[in-house]
Amino acid sequence: MTQKHTTPDGLVIVDKPSGFTSHDVVAKMRGIARTRRVGHAGTLDPMATGVLVLGVEKATKLLGHLALTEKEYLGTIRLGQNTLTDDAEGEITSATDASEVTRDAIDAGIAELTGDIMQVPSKVSAIKINGVRSYKRARDGEEFEIPARPVTVSSFGVHDVREAVADDGTAVLDLVVSVVCSSGTYIRALARDLGAGLGVGGHLTALRRTRVGPYKLDAARTLDQLQQELTVMPVAEAATAAFPRWDVDARRAKLLTNGVRLEMPETYAGSGPVAVFDPEGRFLALVEEQRGKAKSLAVFA
Repeated sequence: MTQKHTTPDGLVIVDKPSGFTSHDVVAKMRGIARTRRVGHAGTLDPMATGVLVLGVEKATKLLGHLALTEKEYLGTIRLGQNTLTDDAEGEITSATDASEVTRDAIDAGIAELTGDIMQVPSKVSAIKINGVRSYKRARDGEEFEIPARPVTVSSFGVHDVREAVADDGTAVLDLVVSVVCSSGTYIRALARDLGAGLGVGGHLTALRRTRVGPYKLDAARTLDQLQQELTVMPVAEAATAAFPRWDVDARRAKLLTNGVRLEMPETYAGSGPVAVFDPEGRFLALVEEQRGKAKSLAVFA
């Protein structure tokens, strides 16, 4: 008798290769994990590499709640050239000698883009404008504006400034930067806006995501490694890492799994999603405090 293949529920932390879209990685993972139930928690541009969080089987129910979290990046910003896509994938639209830009000016420009800021996403992005993806409108040659939206850049640091000469002969500066920011922040928009503020233009030439919430690069595996050995973070472990934990007794556990809205301790008020565990350490549900009661967001028991 053939043994039925069962895919474990959990998160897979992928070190995404350059040139792959997030959807390409999901498609690849469906083959590796042998299931259709695979999704991702927030996309990563094709050019970028690094941490991409995938959910497999029941863990796909966690993904929407994981997306609203902090992210960390290492990247290279080139000052002296603008591109159509605000990164190295797009054609150069203007070039300006950046050799006279000082470190003090760079630091002042970065300070302007740190903290709670209003950011206009890149036109070649997945943002929907009246139901149509922005990148599609841009490819079709439409003239349109994307409204600015609030994002938080907790930290924006320059680790190195390198003088270089671009292929078109323009004197450029390459900045090696690290950024910690809220979900929804576009690093290529930071590159564009830094260059604009300095009057020389700018775009992103390399980007590596090193962290998404509590999930770091050291836990990530390449697609080749995952093909050899599928490493899945169990859904209970993933929930413990990402959300506050609420341990309930057996009576409350039964009530919760039967759809009863439990009274929640005040300590969880306003804390967003909370992971509920029974006395045996089983992950029961993701809940949110609403008027003192536990409102179920996703049930796993």
